[in-house]
Amino acid sequence: MGLSDVGKVCLFSNMEGVIKLNGKPVSGAKLVRTVNLSKDEVDETSTDENGNFKFEAKFARSLGKILPQEFAVSQVIIVSYEGKEYEMWSGVKRKPEEDIESRGKPLVVECELNSEEKLIKVNNSPIFSLCTWDVEPDLKPDFEKMMKLV
Repeated sequence: MGLSDVGKVCLFSNMEGVIKLNGKPVSGAKLVRTVNLSKDEVDETSTDENGNFKFEAKFARSLGKILPQEFAVSQVIIVSYEGKEYEMWSGVKRKPEEDIESRGKPLVVECELNSEEKLIKVNNSPIFSLCTWDVEPDLKPDFEKMMKLV
């Protein structure tokens, strides 16, 4: 870790994948990513002719060592295609490490714009998404089992 990496936190990990509509890749869809730690930071990309896109990881400096605070970063990606908007990804990142959204693996997603939005929790961070990716979600608490132990 170099001196320039001191205090650096990952706001949104590198993400790449494919956007589909009715099972077919969409070309020319616009993706707008908004990340909020203390103020909105916005960037955008577009899908290529095969529906592929890529966002580079987004980092920031943290004052956490000086001013203690809970790490909670809002993440949103909106896809615009053929005059419609789809909220592809909406979550809260609760750990500053890179690739936390996929438990340390590269974040490679496949997103179907006409699918049902799903809630998945990864590392105690809730993510609402139209995408699937290679990740094991947090285990849901077994309340019946917990009640028997009381």
